[in-house]
Amino acid sequence: MLKFIKNHMESMEGIATYPMISLLIFFVFFALLFWWVFTASKQHIKEMSELPLDENQPKP
Repeated sequence: MLKFIKNHMESMEGIATYPMISLLIFFVFFALLFWWVFTASKQHIKEMSELPLDENQPKP
């Protein structure tokens, strides 16, 4: 089964671009996430971490 898929994929033109595109998307996503983690305000992170413990929130 894997041999069939490998042979089929090798016959496609330009198939090597898809792994590069997926690597680029993966890298950009985690780079932006890394940037957001270090630039987010400490107050916002504190508010979000205490949100599940807030008893003043209306219950659904």
